[in-house]
Amino acid sequence: MDRRDFMHKSAFTLGGFAFLSSINNSFASALEKHVNRLETMGLEAGASDEDFWGYIRECYTVSSNIIDLNNAGVSPQPKVVQDTLMRYYQYSNEAPSYYMWRILDAGREALRAKLADLAGVSSDELAINRNATEGLGTIIYGLELKPGDEVVLGKYDYPYMMQAWKQREKRDGIKLNWVDVSEAADDDAALVDLYRKAISPKTRIVQITHLINWSGNIVPVRAIADMAHSKGCEVIVDAAQSFAQLDFKIEDTGADYLGAALHKWLCAPFGSGLMYVKKEKIKNLWPLLSSAEPQSADIRKFENLGTRSIASEMAIGAAVDFHNVIGAQRKEARLRYLKNYWVEKIKDLPGHTLYTSLKPANSCALAVIGFEGWKASEIEACLFEKNKVHVTSITYEKISGIRVSPNVYTSTKDLDVLIKGLRNVSQLPPPSGK
Repeated sequence: MDRRDFMHKSAFTLGGFAFLSSINNSFASALEKHVNRLETMGLEAGASDEDFWGYIRECYTVSSNIIDLNNAGVSPQPKVVQDTLMRYYQYSNEAPSYYMWRILDAGREALRAKLADLAGVSSDELAINRNATEGLGTIIYGLELKPGDEVVLGKYDYPYMMQAWKQREKRDGIKLNWVDVSEAADDDAALVDLYRKAISPKTRIVQITHLINWSGNIVPVRAIADMAHSKGCEVIVDAAQSFAQLDFKIEDTGADYLGAALHKWLCAPFGSGLMYVKKEKIKNLWPLLSSAEPQSADIRKFENLGTRSIASEMAIGAAVDFHNVIGAQRKEARLRYLKNYWVEKIKDLPGHTLYTSLKPANSCALAVIGFEGWKASEIEACLFEKNKVHVTSITYEKISGIRVSPNVYTSTKDLDVLIKGLRNVSQLPPPSGK
């Protein structure tokens, strides 16, 4: 890390401590001591330091009765985020139209700037909304496309995004060209070539899922985006799973448009997200909901959502600060370490199939495993019934297995229980008898 990067990282950390101190001073002081100790370690050593991550676990209020390994669906919030949310929520209820609309909402621009700093973009390019589906839906439905225009997207994109494009295909007469990314999950050059072959002279848009929720595989988004731009296409990036799981800035993806969920890996309040639109493209993108000036170049035209929880939005700031204090690099290293921890210990189990790449650049926290003869839902049910391990089943295209997605509060002891459960599954006859 050069001096400039170090100073920027330090500013992030110190700013995070300052904000967290205003919520809970004793918590912030204790957290600072633990982070300072970890600063002396390398990323690899820090990723396996169970004392530090054990303290991070204590910052959450997760159940002691079940082991939640479905953080790719939605993650719990640290207690400091919950406390911030509840404080703002109770404050709003004293006089909602005054405290919520006139006082709390006055913090929107400061929050926008904080998120923009995290994402590495201008605050004039970032809209705050409720989830990646809303952000990406706004982009998909707001683009000016005419009959015959073509869009390239992946068969393993998120369902709501695929459905949105199919609706545009039916309504507007555009043509969808599908890429099967499973054909080259471990080969970046081959993946880029698959997208290249799907592009024709009529292609206007290329949509790329940065980290695939079905498999946990990371796609070489920047290489695909650069290739698509060279052919005159605009690029949409679905960063629902990658944002705050991986250490990157939006410019690193090459995106013209991007949507992300903040209630997944950032651990922000439920129902929070962001949408990025490159500055020069804002004026040509129609808002999903009505705006007095729908063709303006102001990113705020996408925030006309009517009444929503301002308390939830403002509490996003606490989640950003908590994330910054841990550190994006350190967090990514820990998440990858947790994935590798359990995968390494089950690699010799008979009859299993791992659908996730183990190359460091091609996966992080998520991994999907299946067993011969077992339905994905049967594995999920068995793990919960016998071990109280909560995962989600994936049955889609060529994948049939359970998705395991730990988070920073997950301990290796939790994963030992998962490993025990998977060994049990490997030794049992499949419930369906097949």
